[in-house]
Amino acid sequence: MSLLLMLALAHIRGRVRQMLVAGLGVALGVGFSIAMAALMQGSQQDFIRQLVDTIPHVEITDELRAPVLQPAEGVFAATRFFGLRPREDSRGIRNPSAVQAALRAWVPGRLAPALRTQAVVQFAGREAGVALFGVVPDEEAAVSSIAHDFTLGSFAALLAGGNNIIIGRALAEKLGAAGGSTVGLVTGDGRRRDFRIVGLFHTGTRPRDEGEVYVALKAAQTLSGRTSAINTIRIRLDDPSQSRAVAARAEALIGQKAVSWEEANQPILEALTVRNIIMYTVVAAIMLVAGFGIFNIVSTITHEKARDIAILKSLGFPARDMRRLFLLEGLMIGAAGSILGWITGYGLCLALQSIPIDLEELGGATRLPLAWSPLHYILATVFALLAAGVAGYLPARRAAAVNPVDIIRGAT
Repeated sequence: MSLLLMLALAHIRGRVRQMLVAGLGVALGVGFSIAMAALMQGSQQDFIRQLVDTIPHVEITDELRAPVLQPAEGVFAATRFFGLRPREDSRGIRNPSAVQAALRAWVPGRLAPALRTQAVVQFAGREAGVALFGVVPDEEAAVSSIAHDFTLGSFAALLAGGNNIIIGRALAEKLGAAGGSTVGLVTGDGRRRDFRIVGLFHTGTRPRDEGEVYVALKAAQTLSGRTSAINTIRIRLDDPSQSRAVAARAEALIGQKAVSWEEANQPILEALTVRNIIMYTVVAAIMLVAGFGIFNIVSTITHEKARDIAILKSLGFPARDMRRLFLLEGLMIGAAGSILGWITGYGLCLALQSIPIDLEELGGATRLPLAWSPLHYILATVFALLAAGVAGYLPARRAAAVNPVDIIRGAT
């Protein structure tokens, strides 16, 4: 094996310029693959982090996952109901105090009850439809991401006395209101009450900043005429990855619908999986292109060294050694290019991470999210060596089949 290695190095030294071009092709392929993988995985992780931080990890509502079994279904086996929806239950979640106590006994996280309904905000002749949340301020602050996005006040301000409301800064600008302004809230059944703005928040997500308002739970219950009712319990877990298991156990315990953040965003997560497949396909394609350069170089060497191959085989070198020789040359080019590609990829990642991006909606300048992972370097190297190995093996197989007698006689 040491003799084959010496021969491979001699062949490479004989064509330094061509070997350098092939190695640079591999290096660029590996470098750009690492940078692209870091950028795409980083953006995915950042997106999921924002998604997990923005919505409840588990949300229990007063809905049923499937309609109640109808009497006819128990009598006639062929009976099927489609599009059946239960009548709206204004009582919300049944036995809310007992349900909350049961959940707090085992849920690994924090939970907050709320009454959610639709309403219209009125101010100075302007109106906007919103989702109205009646919350318990201290419990909501423990589960809501908005607790970190206040530009004025906090959830605690809802307890300052009187009818108080927290709205998004974008909604306040849309209505022409400000902190301390008095706005009217009108529910779908025509109930109306005035509230004073004691808090403003800015999440950077326009649907939330313009479409959500928060009042104290008692105020929401009184306004909607649903005394002591709640229709949602939002849970923030210590470990978001447990959301499916917690949602399934909560639904089995309570009997009402519990949705994990993964279930609620299943289409988005599936789209991210498809994007990952595309990413690794592109990486493989880049390595394949680099492999053609190696194939060209090794093929040229094989053709030029035909007489050397004949002499080696006539000296007793078996065909498998000829295959090993040129395969080794291809792998050496791939390995050298991969090492240089690591440096290139690391430099590209540093350059990408240094690019400032000014996003006003997110509160100013930020940076491209990159994921630094040894796995990216390993995968890029595996692809590179695989491409180099295939590119080296094909000419090696042809070289091993050469008849030394024909070459020595001058036949082609």
